[in-house]
Amino acid sequence: MNLHEYQAKRLFAEHGVPIPEGKVARSPSEAREFARELGGRVVVKSQVHTGGRGKAGGVKLANNPDAAETAAAQSLGMDSKGFTVNKVLIDQQAPGIIKEIYLAVLIDRGRRMPMIMASAAGGMDIEEVAEKTPELIFKVHVNPSLGVRGYQTTYIADGMNLPRELWREFHKLVVDLYACFVANDASLTEVNPLVITGEGKLLAVDGKLTVDDNALSRHARLTEMRDVEEEPESEREARMAGINYIQLD
Repeated sequence: MNLHEYQAKRLFAEHGVPIPEGKVARSPSEAREFARELGGRVVVKSQVHTGGRGKAGGVKLANNPDAAETAAAQSLGMDSKGFTVNKVLIDQQAPGIIKEIYLAVLIDRGRRMPMIMASAAGGMDIEEVAEKTPELIFKVHVNPSLGVRGYQTTYIADGMNLPRELWREFHKLVVDLYACFVANDASLTEVNPLVITGEGKLLAVDGKLTVDDNALSRHARLTEMRDVEEEPESEREARMAGINYIQLD
């Protein structure tokens, strides 16, 4: 089960991962009011279960509440790769972005272990990075009995040329993201991008979390987060019937 960005980031924050302050709007007028409450300079982000929102026009910068209202009006109701945008996330703009990083915790099914994957080429599709510049991707496997170790995050931070003064903060963030991954029986927790702000801090400005369907019986709260509006009718029917269904071309 996929969660929306705003849901994923709130779960991240519960485990200590720093995220921008934000609110979810379902109308242009709500977007305007939330932008005003958040200081005016915001990002308006379509909330749909698909990647590549930026390229599809689903992420818009707004420097005042009026611009946020206009951006929300343009986004709400639009079709994004077959999904209709019913809500937008209004996030505070990061205070200057110096560097973008890709960071994820996922399951390596071949090794049967959790894996941390990171790249200095944040903000890009990780599949594209893997194809064109695989040397920019760093991976470490996590022993579930031990958790994330300091030498592992040091290896990643050094490989990405992360400023040394951020290594301790980066270690804590990775540990917190891994804790979120474990606590929610996730198959993927992803931050793309994790940014270094102009204030020299790490901030998760985007987030993705996929929960293992087989674990939902243990997570009533997560089950309630399922957005049935985002499910194709055929997939919803199959889920209700207990059938694994994969749509092919």
